[in-house]
Amino acid sequence: MSDPAPLPYRIAVLCYLFDAAGRVLLIHRRRPPNRDRHSPIGGKLDQQRGESPQACAVRETREETGLELAPDQLHLTGLVSETGHEGEAHWLMFLYEALGPVSVTPQRIAEGALEWHPPAAVPDLAIPETDRRVIWPLFWRFRGSFFAAHVDCTGPELSWRLEQPVTEPDP
Repeated sequence: MSDPAPLPYRIAVLCYLFDAAGRVLLIHRRRPPNRDRHSPIGGKLDQQRGESPQACAVRETREETGLELAPDQLHLTGLVSETGHEGEAHWLMFLYEALGPVSVTPQRIAEGALEWHPPAAVPDLAIPETDRRVIWPLFWRFRGSFFAAHVDCTGPELSWRLEQPVTEPDP
């Protein structure tokens, strides 16, 4: 049996933005990846220009919401790698949270519809399975600190492991 064809590796950021009421801003995507699903705003790094993840988070936030956040207004909350996502690519994702509430008007943009949701409603939305089972639970668990996780999407069952931290954050 030969090895499967190699998949491309994609690098992206996800930006978690909250308003003064504690709702999270999600985009109901109308384009792949994750078409017809809800996810935080974000996008791929401009690798040809050598864009940093932090600069990508600032750019994607501006492009998708119009907000002009400074790099020091974003906190790197997580790093998630995914092997064989939907059999199409490997992903490396940097998860950033805006420090403090933001104000964004719900609207349609090229990628989909920007919508505010209470955190308790997120599990009931159409979201990617890796988000439902791994990314959102880890985001809530380590919010304000940092985590790194790896998700393997190649088997019949999704599997994952926490790579950092080795211990739980202080309450």
